[in-house]
Order: sequence, then C-alpha cells, then structure tokens
Amino acid sequence: MRKKPLPWKVIFCGTVLIAITACSALQNASSGAPIEVNLVAINDLHGHLESETKSFIGVGEPAARKIKVGGIDTIGGALNAWRAEDRQLLFVGAGDMIGATPALSSLWADEPTILALNQLKLRVSSVGNHEFDQGSAELMRYQHGGCKSTRPDKACRFESNFPGAHFPYLAANVIDNTSNQPILAAYHIEQAHGIKIAFIGAVLQGTAGIVSGSGIANVHFTDEANAINRWVPEIKAQGVSAIVVLIHQGGETEEPFDQTGCSQLRGPIVEIVKHLDPAIKLIISAHTHHGYTCQVDGRTVTQGESYGHMLTRITLTIDPKISDVSKKITAITAHNVLMETNKYVPDPALSLFLQKLKARSEAVLAKPIAHLALPRIERAMNDAGESPLGDVIADSQLAATREFGAKIAMLNQSSIREDLESGANGSNYAQLAITMPFGNTLIVESLSGAQLIALLEQQGWGHNMLQISDGLQYRWDLKRPVGHRVLPGSVTLNGIAIDTHQQYRVSLNSFIAQGGDGFSVLTQGTERLDTGINDLDALSRYLIARERDGHPAGLPQAAKRIVRVH
Repeated sequence: MRKKPLPWKVIFCGTVLIAITACSALQNASSGAPIEVNLVAINDLHGHLESETKSFIGVGEPAARKIKVGGIDTIGGALNAWRAEDRQLLFVGAGDMIGATPALSSLWADEPTILALNQLKLRVSSVGNHEFDQGSAELMRYQHGGCKSTRPDKACRFESNFPGAHFPYLAANVIDNTSNQPILAAYHIEQAHGIKIAFIGAVLQGTAGIVSGSGIANVHFTDEANAINRWVPEIKAQGVSAIVVLIHQGGETEEPFDQTGCSQLRGPIVEIVKHLDPAIKLIISAHTHHGYTCQVDGRTVTQGESYGHMLTRITLTIDPKISDVSKKITAITAHNVLMETNKYVPDPALSLFLQKLKARSEAVLAKPIAHLALPRIERAMNDAGESPLGDVIADSQLAATREFGAKIAMLNQSSIREDLESGANGSNYAQLAITMPFGNTLIVESLSGAQLIALLEQQGWGHNMLQISDGLQYRWDLKRPVGHRVLPGSVTLNGIAIDTHQQYRVSLNSFIAQGGDGFSVLTQGTERLDTGINDLDALSRYLIARERDGHPAGLPQAAKRIVRVH
C-alpha cells in the first residue's frame, strides 16, 4: 500500500528529518551563505477587529483610493499566504494592541483582541501607552491571564477563563518603583532559520503624562534609548545575530506610506534612533499612526499606520560568517502592505471567531442603557453650526473629565455619525455605538484663551463646526474675513469673557487632539493627559446619570451656545 504524502515537503538534513526550508537555513548557516529572516510587524491595532473603509494614496498614484482594509481574518489570510513562503516568519508588534477600542473589543475588557492576536501567532510586542489605560495591574492580567480585573463587569465575560497573551509584552523602560527593574521582560529572543533574533521593547517616556496616574503609581518611565542600550551587552553574550527594537514612539512624514527608504522622517523617534547602540539596525516604531519605511542615521525605521490597515514586511539578510553583531546584518528591505480585503483569503478560524464575537456582542449591544427626553436627538446642525446631539455629547465628555480638571469640552461634528435613537425601552449600546463609532479616548490639555479663540477660527464655517459644552458661548459672523469671524469679546465661559492670557483645561476626543480635521491649534496644547476614557463610555454614563436624576438628556433644538450674527 502506498503511504500518504506528508503535509509538507521534508528531506533528510544530515540524519534529521525536517522541513525543507529549515534544512536550507541550517545548510546555509553551516556553509556560511547569507540567511534571510522574514518579519511582519503590526502596530496600533487598538482592537479594530473588523475591516474598515479608508482612503490611501501610494507611490505613483494620482489620487487616493477608497478601499476596504483590515480585519483580523484578512490579516490572518495575509499571514497564511506569507507563512506558506516562509514557515519561520516572525510576526511582531509595537504596542497599543488594546485600548481606545471599538465596542466589539471594549465590551469584553479587550480580551477578544488578545485572543485574536494569539490566534494570529503574534510572537512578541512592546507595550504601548494604551496598554496602561486601565493601569499596570490590568496590563499584568493581559500578560498572565485571569479574571481579577479593574473592570469586573467586563472581564471574563466573553470566555470564562481568560488565558492572557501567548506572546510576551516587552517594557525595557517601564520600571517598578520598588525593585527598580522592568515590570515585564525587557527583551525576548526568537529563533528562525537556525539563528537567534533579539527584540527589545520600549514605550514613549512621556507615557505617564498621557494616561491616568492612579493606575501607574507603582512604576516610572525612563529614557527610551538608555533603557534599550542597557540590555545590548547581555543580549550579545547570548549569541544573537540581530537586535531589533520594538518601540511605541514614532514620527511622521509627508512621503507615501509605501515609499521605500523615505528620508524626511521627523518627530521624537529620530533622536531616539540616533542614540541607540550601533548593533541596532532595525527599529519598528508606532504611536503616531503614520505609515513609513525610512532611513535614519544609517538604520531602517518603520511604522505601519494603525488599526490593522497595513502590515510591514521586513527581510533581514544576515551573514553568519561575521562575528560582530553590529555588522552581521548586510541588508534590510522593508515595505508596508495594505490589508485589502479582496486580495487575501480570509483565515477561516478567525472569520468564525469574528462571527462568534459579533453574535455574543449583539445581546449586549441590544441591552437598554437609558431613556432620552425625546425619541431622537438629532445630529444635524442649525444655521449657527450647533446640533442638539453635539450639545449632549460635549456635556457628557465634560462630565467624564471634570476629575482631570476639564472646564470645557469640544468635539468635531464629523465624529457624530448618526442621530441618537431611543426606543420604548430607551437607547441601547448599539444605538450609541452607531452614533459614535470611532472608539476615541478623551484627552485633556491646557490651552490659553488666545489659543481657544484661534481654534474657533479654524472651524469649517457652515460644515464641520466644533460642538461645545455647557457654559461656553460665542458669536460669529460669516461676513467677516477668514481668521476674524469670531466677534471680539464674545467668547465667554460661564458668563465671563475668556482671558487671552489665562490657561483653560479642555477635554477633546483623541482624533482632534492630534490635529484631526485641520484643528492644528490643538497640537500646541500643554500638560496633555490621555484619560483612557472611551467617548462612548462617557456618553453612556452621562445618559444613565441624567435619567437617574430625573432629567433625561436631550432637547429638540440646540441650546444656542453658538450664535451666528446675520
């Protein structure tokens, strides 16, 4: 009887029966021929488990293309295809895998995202600032598993025994105040094609200033380059052939996301790279949500935008004959690849996982949250640029961030996607999620009165106006020239004219806080704090509190916080 063939081609390598690709690598290593190690990197997934539609413009393209990208099943399909080419490919991450997540993940304390990454066989990731949104104790639960959580109403509800991440989180510069050692591993060594590759992980030193301080009181964050360099001698002693940095800090450039060897990168990552040990030739960055593959100080620096929209494919060519680790890598190629849903066969197991997750979530999404004052609160703006729903959401965000010192809340009208409906049983989570689907967190920063007025002047008069919280008022006139449409002296807070020299704490969603929708003034704010509060959760809590107090939220007309002069 003829035996069935093995599921993959195997050969004898010496006296050992192994996969042909592994044997070729061992033969190359023993013969001294160059060895190629393939990496795939992801950053800033933020629990975006489903595909999304977005516009991209690549090298040589005359205009942006609107395409459907991402989704864990699409990512899984791409990895399946690439692993068919190289079974020893290493899939790695650069932080913010969780935090600021859509409802499908946040409903379940972000456990589905960790479970999906386990299925994708993520090998290692640095921590990001959003991994600390719920505090360092919750981060340790994500790493090690279990149900003792800062969110007991959400933890272990999707699966009764959360196993934690099957990959190590790295945190070389996150130091325990008691032991003075990293709270998690500083580095991790993987083996591919017979050689060792070390990964060192770090997060931006300024993390403490952009997350809630109460959850990270037991740790401090040190200089990124110094923390990374500290471990290089120990790593070298273990016979590695390459040292790769996974760092949750980044930069930006106007060059296309898929331009090879971009040269105009700017931002915090540039100075960090310049201070790294010479043995480090590859830096996989994150945090700024930009796509680039750049050269800085003779090293390769990459980032793959965000939300799983693209992955970064990297090949290291290593010469095993060279003993000096700083010279063993003879070539690095890197390029960003869009995760277009129509180009990859979805991974069946991950498609099934998504179906299960959506079915389980549906019951929670349908659960009533609170009654409103009327059947529908409308998002449409009046002639002045103010909407009834904009008033409610701005007030909810101010209420959620008062404990962080906020006196004013603002949001962009384009972040409100639909009217907020209320059925006989009140609004449910699904209705809230449709209204605000972006999963932004709330940022609090300080702006001067002069900056506040300059911010108002950046509005798209008549379309994307800023919705403002109760207590803030102003008047504007379209007949006045651009840059001077806000009437002098009309901007008041609780009836008192804004002082151009005074500092005001302002609550914003994370999108416009980064200058989104053209509100560049917001990038100039100081004392910035990422509260980790999801804007959807803030709205939910606000509606519940209003109903409990006997004053359900919502008015049929806007509250006339913004007045247009005709």
